[in-house]
Amino acid sequence: MVDYLPDDAPSTEGLEVMENEFDGAMPNAEVLIEDVSIQEALVYKEQLGNVHGVTDVTWLDDLVDLQTPLQMQDESVIESYYQDGNALFSITIESEMEVDATEDIYALIGENNAITGEAVNTATQQTMASDEALFAALLLVPTMIVILVLSTKSWIEPIFFLTAIGVSVIINLGTNIFLGEISFITQSVAPVLQLAVSLDYAIFLLHAFSDERKKNNTPEEAMAKAMKASFPVILVSALTTFFGFMSLMLMDFEIGADLGLNLVKGIVFSFISVTVLLPALTLTFYRWMEKTEHRSLIPDFTGVGAKIVKFRIPAIILVAILIVPSFLAQSSTSFIYGLGELPEETRAGADARQIDETFGQSTPMVLLVPNDDIAREAALAEEIEDLSYVDSVMSYATMIGTAIPSQFLEDTVTEEFLSENYSRMMIFTSIGIEGDEPFALVEQVRSLSSEYYGDKTHHLGESATLYDMKETVTVDNQVVNTMTIVSIAIVLMITFKSLSIPIILLVTIQAAVWINLSIPYFTDDSLVFVGYLVVSTVQLAATIDYGILLKETYKEYRKEMPAMPAMKRALDEKLFSILVSATILSSVGFILWFTSDNPTVSSIGLLLGRGALLAFVLVIFLLPALLLVGDRFIKKTTYKPNYYEEEKTDA
Repeated sequence: MVDYLPDDAPSTEGLEVMENEFDGAMPNAEVLIEDVSIQEALVYKEQLGNVHGVTDVTWLDDLVDLQTPLQMQDESVIESYYQDGNALFSITIESEMEVDATEDIYALIGENNAITGEAVNTATQQTMASDEALFAALLLVPTMIVILVLSTKSWIEPIFFLTAIGVSVIINLGTNIFLGEISFITQSVAPVLQLAVSLDYAIFLLHAFSDERKKNNTPEEAMAKAMKASFPVILVSALTTFFGFMSLMLMDFEIGADLGLNLVKGIVFSFISVTVLLPALTLTFYRWMEKTEHRSLIPDFTGVGAKIVKFRIPAIILVAILIVPSFLAQSSTSFIYGLGELPEETRAGADARQIDETFGQSTPMVLLVPNDDIAREAALAEEIEDLSYVDSVMSYATMIGTAIPSQFLEDTVTEEFLSENYSRMMIFTSIGIEGDEPFALVEQVRSLSSEYYGDKTHHLGESATLYDMKETVTVDNQVVNTMTIVSIAIVLMITFKSLSIPIILLVTIQAAVWINLSIPYFTDDSLVFVGYLVVSTVQLAATIDYGILLKETYKEYRKEMPAMPAMKRALDEKLFSILVSATILSSVGFILWFTSDNPTVSSIGLLLGRGALLAFVLVIFLLPALLLVGDRFIKKTTYKPNYYEEEKTDA
């Protein structure tokens, strides 16, 4: 995830400077070996250093003289690395070698010992991405087939749906080779999101084709009329989703561009597939559809519209009561800016807990300062050591001292701490990687270093990176949400030639988004921020389709009859299609949540599944209410609405 921070983020700049100035990177993992003597621990240290991909191993012998009895040395330093016969090593694993190195270390240390850290989390989640994507697909495809079989009248029709969208998903995944690389989060989420979001287009087209066939049209005539009737809805749905996903690409935190580009490509390929491949498939094999017809497995929805519109006033009142608290709550939710904690059912999650219980939390940081004043460096190190949660500071000034000039020492002694321009200070802390206290410590270290050296220092480490990530995505959130709403509003305004209809549609879906994202606040759960950011955009872009379909149908009937009967007819006719779309998207979300141990992917799944259901409920109950109550206002703010007018008779 560090790779996706902007180039001008302080920790990104610091990492680049350190890589240019020093050979060794900063520690990104810890290894716990239980029940070992000092000599046995030193053997393990050598073995860990020989693992392919491990570039550095730091232990007690790097900080103290092991020839001196441990009882006579600094107890806090000793207990950071060795206590009760348990040894804790800080190791550095080379970038892009995390998976192989972690597997080799597991083989070396066995089941009873443990490894944790940023590199281990990266390795675990990269491995999860491929395994879980397959597992999710094995659950998702049968679930979709069941939903589509229930919603169609032909046993073979679901195959057409999945073939048309499946081809576009495969093409989208294949074209990623031209990007060079993508995030494992994108790999996990994008294919199933594309499948669920764009399946609406196929449903709209084939349902329209089925309606035209009932009018005794030939298959070719029925498809031509179905495409003409459904194309505006499919196009508007695709455009709103397209621009919604485009908004993700405006993020400075480039995971948004990575995921957004994949989803935008997916929407384009799905749109082409539904409007070109699906009609061709249907006309080629329509005889198979006729031969495999079955009776409707879903009850008729005729008359349900009349029941729904009875709740129009309660629906408006209830949402009016909920919308302000929901908006405030979703903006006050506590967030996790990293990848989140891995479940204890995973080896990485269990190991992290084992190390925390034995040694407590530990997070290393690095501070690079100009190497022109060792006395000033020593003073800064002393102040940093006095900060809460700082266990020790390892630098040239603290390990070798200010009395011996570096010119009198061999390079092997100084290269760990000194480069041509910088002195490297390793700060070892007894605190987690993120949260109020770790972020406060980051601010304190940066403030102290600024007092001594101005803007000539660089501070990096996992906590520093997550702090920069928080600063970046907080701004991104405002930009993405604003641009999503604005771009979708413009598409809707042009489509419906109205000022009021975009507002009504966006209020409906945005209310569902706010209610959805407020739930973690009331349940006192933390949200993975990347998941929050993605879902706040995806839910709006994906579920606005439901409102567009209902509004487009209502608009056509409103030209022929008064508002109330037009709405009843629209609900009777389109409730089923909206229900199918919402059920599929919700199923995708809940399956991602159920199958993934990756906290980010799981969070996206739960929010998406719940959000699709909430959007369905509000489109069915709130949207008709707003359209009926605001009928006169809509008429006045819409260009040539051509609404049906009841003839006035003279008294």
